[in-house]
Amino acid sequence: METRSPAIDPARYREVIGSFATGVAIVTVDGPDGPAGLTTNAITSLSLDPLLLLVCFDNGSRTLPIVQRAGRFAVNVLSSDQEDLARVFASKREQPEKFEAATHTVAHGVPVLDGALAWIACDLDALHPAGDHTIGIGRVTHLSADDAPDGARDPLLFFRGGFARMA
Repeated sequence: METRSPAIDPARYREVIGSFATGVAIVTVDGPDGPAGLTTNAITSLSLDPLLLLVCFDNGSRTLPIVQRAGRFAVNVLSSDQEDLARVFASKREQPEKFEAATHTVAHGVPVLDGALAWIACDLDALHPAGDHTIGIGRVTHLSADDAPDGARDPLLFFRGGFARMA
């Protein structure tokens, strides 16, 4: 006999999973109309052999189809002083407006945000539908990190529905 889990309220699930602190990143891509991007905390290292990175895209994201067409993207890990930038890229502003708030360079075919703690450029390896999101798997092609001494710059965190900083 199959045992079913009790129904769980999605809002309560969101509250509880929000207890897991995550870093904050901006996924960027160079599209036909210029650079595009979104804020996310749903990224993780997936594999070391081969080097793979996992990013979750909301199915309603305007950036997702641009990533699909471009076949590549970058993940920019934000520092604690980039909360305003995270809010801009989380907004529903048009893509050109988002990039008015951010200086960037193009490295290896993807926009890389100035001031990010680190960035990872990926070729899109696969997309997998998963509920209201699409899981993107990127094959890492290039990367770089801020080489400031430990503690000089802290990451921006997301915790219980809001931005947070390390104590």
